[in-house]
Amino acid sequence: MSGLKLFRYVAWAAVAALAVVSGMLVYQQTAGNKNSGALIEPLAAIGGPFELVNGNGETVTDQTFAGKPTLLFFGFTFCPDVCPTTLSELQGWMELLGDDAGKLNYAFVSVDPERDTPEVMRDYVAAFDERITPLTGSREQVDAMVKAYRVYAKKVPLDDGDYTMDHSAAVYLMNADNKFVGTIAYGEEEENAMKKLRRLIDNAPASS
Repeated sequence: MSGLKLFRYVAWAAVAALAVVSGMLVYQQTAGNKNSGALIEPLAAIGGPFELVNGNGETVTDQTFAGKPTLLFFGFTFCPDVCPTTLSELQGWMELLGDDAGKLNYAFVSVDPERDTPEVMRDYVAAFDERITPLTGSREQVDAMVKAYRVYAKKVPLDDGDYTMDHSAAVYLMNADNKFVGTIAYGEEEENAMKKLRRLIDNAPASS
């Protein structure tokens, strides 16, 4: 087995573990709150303050998104399949939401800041939907957010001397207070994804 394949198996195992843990937490917390109507109760262990920059080099923090629920996806622009597929799905969800799409924030966060400059991120995301905020920053800033949000991200050397990135493939769902409330898994059925987004919107403050 090649080193790259081994790393990919490890990466997908980490993604699967995140999905299982998220599912268990959802079950545990919704089991005692069946009548609350909430997606799930916020989970403090995932998420927190962050400071990055958008495609124009402007500072963006968690407070920038305050007041609306947020969808976060972590990836990189050299990603061959998972990232463009997920961004295309995100674009499709926004179209299905119609006017309600404006009740959510959307962000694509780079785990490869060395190559993903603000300009590269801006041009890449613009090919999908300009409502998605591209986010990158210094290595230290990105690493801090990756750690706080419990994201799996690892640089994997390639035989030609270049490298790729293995990373978590789920879309993170954050409520209007930037608290983690669940995920949409990579490849999840569109019907299930839309139900989660509708609940995320329904449980947001009326002013958002």
